[in-house]
Amino acid sequence: MSIDYISREVERIRKKYDEKDPRRLCRAMGIALIFKPMGKGPEACKGFYLLQSRKQAIVVNSDLSEELQSVIIMHEIGHAVLHRQSSGLKSFHDFAIFDSTSVYEYEANLFAADYYLEDDEVLGLLNQDLSFFQMASLQKVPAELLDFKFRALKRKGYQVFEPPILANADFLKNVE
Repeated sequence: MSIDYISREVERIRKKYDEKDPRRLCRAMGIALIFKPMGKGPEACKGFYLLQSRKQAIVVNSDLSEELQSVIIMHEIGHAVLHRQSSGLKSFHDFAIFDSTSVYEYEANLFAADYYLEDDEVLGLLNQDLSFFQMASLQKVPAELLDFKFRALKRKGYQVFEPPILANADFLKNVE
């Protein structure tokens, strides 16, 4: 699935629900949101999306910071929007079962970055002569998510500098 398609889906969801906060967006979309302690180490599960009998749920590791929980929720919403009908992802998704080449993870990261980080906000930060890592810090997101946002912005025709990192599709697996 293309970046253009993912950006169109982001805009469709934004217009339909008019909600930026991932927790409230889940409620508006009818996705149950469940918080459970799952550990703090790099190997701990961060979250997963479930679809069973047309019921959707996102389970999030409650041991994570509020900011990281928001990113995880938006990533999982990406799976709900983009991969709900995918044959390989009908009932369960967990970060641990995907490797770094996973197309599903890459697409969900693009969705999360494009939805969670609004174009105008990121472009405004670019005009403030901030470093890439300062921008990520101000947005309270992992730098890797900002890298995915830069990819979306480039595809939309904006000229942005090359980020000092190239995030893998599975970067959320290792974020603490």
